[in-house]
Amino acid sequence: MRTLGPIAALIMIASAALAAPTFESHWRDGRAELDGYRLTIERYGEIRQGEAVMIFVTEPFSESQLVKVDDPSANPADTFEALKLNLVRDFQTGVYDYNTMVSVFTHAADFSPAKITFTSAEWCGHVYEELRFRPEGIESQIFSYFEGESGASTLTPEPDGVAEDNLFITLRGLRGAPLEPGETREVAFLPSAFQRRLWHQPLAWTTAEIERQVETEIAEVPAGEFETIVYEVRVADGRTGRFNVELEYPHRIVRWDWRSEIGELTGSERMAYWQLNGAGDESHLEALGLERN
Repeated sequence: MRTLGPIAALIMIASAALAAPTFESHWRDGRAELDGYRLTIERYGEIRQGEAVMIFVTEPFSESQLVKVDDPSANPADTFEALKLNLVRDFQTGVYDYNTMVSVFTHAADFSPAKITFTSAEWCGHVYEELRFRPEGIESQIFSYFEGESGASTLTPEPDGVAEDNLFITLRGLRGAPLEPGETREVAFLPSAFQRRLWHQPLAWTTAEIERQVETEIAEVPAGEFETIVYEVRVADGRTGRFNVELEYPHRIVRWDWRSEIGELTGSERMAYWQLNGAGDESHLEALGLERN
């Protein structure tokens, strides 16, 4: 068998390194990543089936106003690149359904959260919650149909605290793995708005242990088989989560399991979905493993 000379070998190694995806090369291509999931969730003591979609995309964001910027050149000092996650969950409960959405806006440089919003719409009424992450505190504002739930408050920030909703971004390791194999880290932990809404819990810090398993694991989901990195999250309130993260870049969330909520990847595609709003564009849902309405 013919072997490569030292110069040719170095060229191949250098070419492979140049071809390896980076955050910049992957996420600045003008498209979003869309991931469909089969959702299994417990509500009112019974197991429900539904669908979930995760949309990841970068966009210019205002540091002061915490909104998307139309013209980044107008005030570059106040504008940063955000990696946004929109997580939509839809599931049926008897005669009526739940439609919820979490939006997580992070600084793309280090994935620290800037803003997290949550909406829940079901046949009883609406709930909207917004968290703004400021150096002096986390500003909370809730507008609710239900009595006694609306109001504003400020939560003291925790150094290196982790918001549960942000796990779907940070555990992907888009700029490098958050933990080494076998490493465990104890963190201040902010339960998700979705979790707090379903179980009527107040906004408050708790603690959690996040552990990366030493070995990778083959995860079988509707979208296929994936070699995955496994993270376990053990929350002080007794909840235990398990995340299977794709080994290869872009390290998609293949499966998550909180026992009372399980999401399994059904399909994934990169597309400029905001342009696909014409008659017939529903066909793109097939790539995500989602049903047309």
